[in-house]
Amino acid sequence: MKRTFSLFDGASLFITALVLLFLTASLCTLAAGGLPFLIDALRSQEVRFAIRLSLVTSTLSTLLCFLTGIPCAYALARCRMPLRRLCRLILELPLSLPCLVAGLCLLMMFASGPGRLLRDFGLRVIFEPAGIVMAQWMVNIPFVIRLVRTELEALDGRLEFIAGMLGASRWQRFSTVTLPLCRNALIVTAILTWARAVGEFGATLMLVGVTRMKTETLPASIYLNLSTGDNGMAMASALILLILSGAALLFSARFRRRTASRMEGAAAL
Repeated sequence: MKRTFSLFDGASLFITALVLLFLTASLCTLAAGGLPFLIDALRSQEVRFAIRLSLVTSTLSTLLCFLTGIPCAYALARCRMPLRRLCRLILELPLSLPCLVAGLCLLMMFASGPGRLLRDFGLRVIFEPAGIVMAQWMVNIPFVIRLVRTELEALDGRLEFIAGMLGASRWQRFSTVTLPLCRNALIVTAILTWARAVGEFGATLMLVGVTRMKTETLPASIYLNLSTGDNGMAMASALILLILSGAALLFSARFRRRTASRMEGAAAL
């Protein structure tokens, strides 16, 4: 059937062109403003500290999100549990909360009696670099749970059932059947989670504040430089953050394309 060009197609293309033009102009303005200061920023000890802290904390929080998020998603998708809908609502509620509210929740919790007890056991997060990992985890854990749960629910449960009929335990079914089937989705989720963690600021600001050379991530560096009037260094930090996020997004898109081409090749055989 020959596809004809309709008025709706034209309107969609026009709106897409407007949005694309606006976003491109915004990104190019940032790049043009930050590029002249990029070399000086990379030579700055403070900016290098912010880059290093952002990379370390985002990597640790992503690992923590997966260590805790995959079991939660599996329980919601596969296990019989009371009040499942309520549990799902609570686990995924921070996804719709502003980051400032999520950070305030963490601040109030760790400032309370149980939080002080955790501090006595060595878990110090308020105004500490470890709090950055906790804030990033708080913001990203519902994102990981939602994506992984959706992928698990989309899988064919008959494969796990057959593995169980052959004598495989729950763990064996999960590790040898479920995880390999959703491996590609997990990799993409990890990349997107890491990119979100690198750019997280609201919850971090509420929990650890902004202290130079201590809790200064790249978003915090932007905030500090803008507050002191150093717009050039702020735009350079923003450009570095843009490059990191863009690289993660490009890697994710390339990985998806390679995975899709492999699946098409396997289907053709």
